[in-house]
Amino acid sequence: MSMRRASAVAITTGAVLSAGVLTTPAQAAAVPAPSIVAKGGFVMNNGTGKTLFGKAADTRRATGSTTKILTARVVLAQPNLNLDAKVTVQKAYSDYIVANTASSARLIVGDKVTVRQLLYGLMLPSGCDAAYALADKFGSGSTRAKRVKSFIGKMNTTAKSLGMNNSHFDSFDGIGNGSNYSTPRELTKLASSAMKYSQFRTIVKTKSTKQKVTTKSGGYRYMSWANTNNLLGTYTGAIGVKTGSGPQAKYCLVFAATRGSKTVIGTVLTSSSSANRTADAKKLMDYGFKK
Repeated sequence: MSMRRASAVAITTGAVLSAGVLTTPAQAAAVPAPSIVAKGGFVMNNGTGKTLFGKAADTRRATGSTTKILTARVVLAQPNLNLDAKVTVQKAYSDYIVANTASSARLIVGDKVTVRQLLYGLMLPSGCDAAYALADKFGSGSTRAKRVKSFIGKMNTTAKSLGMNNSHFDSFDGIGNGSNYSTPRELTKLASSAMKYSQFRTIVKTKSTKQKVTTKSGGYRYMSWANTNNLLGTYTGAIGVKTGSGPQAKYCLVFAATRGSKTVIGTVLTSSSSANRTADAKKLMDYGFKK
């Protein structure tokens, strides 16, 4: 009788042990790392700063209009910033757009727009005219050229203060002269810093906006801007951040999403198409949420 009981115990114990052996690998199964088209990619947990994925994360690449994250970050960090201060749109801004065949917020010469509206024009339609206006407004100097140079100096000082030692910026909008570069890791770090500003978070999660601006004659018109980031509304929890493209940069995207209490944030640089950069970003966020 006691032998039967002992063998029953042994069988039960064996079953429990074998069940444990069977379930442990399933519980600990690693999430397969995603394969992305982009030459560089990075994603991290925004709350902890923990790296979740990297592909050539520290390799310098052209940034395209993702540079505008830094433009906005410099503006928002200005002491005593008045977002309702008005800026008169200059002909130089529209001439710049034409000369560079650049993305535009379609600002109209003579209109008076607020700093807040310029930030929307900068981040949603990726307006290089809005970037120029902000650089002109917040740079220091007696001429426009000096003010722009001063503003770009502020951009690089800010980047260094954030530990972006693998980055350099030579333009306010990403249309650089060969010295506008960063890395997936460092652009993610920049975006994480920018997202600490409530106004930045509000702007970059906005799909579209209609803004009332004052015309040269004292009347008003409405400007309508749509966000170039098509993750908004197509990826659950997407909250930003910024697209970029260009001859060198190809297709870039700095992205962020929140699900529950977790926010993931990251970057893809030098993807091969607009569709692929979006697909790459979705893969990295999917992976980030599983990690």
